[in-house]
Amino acid sequence: MSRVAKKPVDLPQGVSATIGADAVTVKGAKGTLTLSIKSGIKVVQKDKHLEVEADTSAEGMNAIAGATRAHLANMVTGVTKGYEKKLELVGVGYRAAVQAKSLTLTLGYSHLINYAIPDGVTIETPSQTEIVVKGIDRQRVGQTAAEIRDFRSPEPYKGKGVKYSDEKISLKEAKKK
Repeated sequence: MSRVAKKPVDLPQGVSATIGADAVTVKGAKGTLTLSIKSGIKVVQKDKHLEVEADTSAEGMNAIAGATRAHLANMVTGVTKGYEKKLELVGVGYRAAVQAKSLTLTLGYSHLINYAIPDGVTIETPSQTEIVVKGIDRQRVGQTAAEIRDFRSPEPYKGKGVKYSDEKISLKEAKKK
């Protein structure tokens, strides 16, 4: 059995889990998330925590059990606290603005970039050079932030581009004469 899968997932006050035949649904104050379970993995609720058990006869089930437990823990955190990623725009004239259900980016290209905000994710722009991506699904928040960053990832000579707020960009030395 995986070491990660052995640790139970605690359900805090106000969070409930519904275990079906092939899916687990976690409901909390911020919303509801569902995780489909692979065959050979069993999720059991004991008191106020969830435990993941794997069929040890099949190969690779320990890893899947550990991943399932990690996903369940992320779901519980998401429906209680939520997740957020902060992005910064570095560069002259780089701007971001939210209009209805799209994010408009000016990143030094000859055209504006309109990014449709996916369902389950909210995007805020506290200033023109800051973007905050929020949501309850950790994977969806991270994927949305990564897609926004990919429009103009930071370049290594001047550091211009879209970067995570906690990201450090090591600048290269320019060509010498």
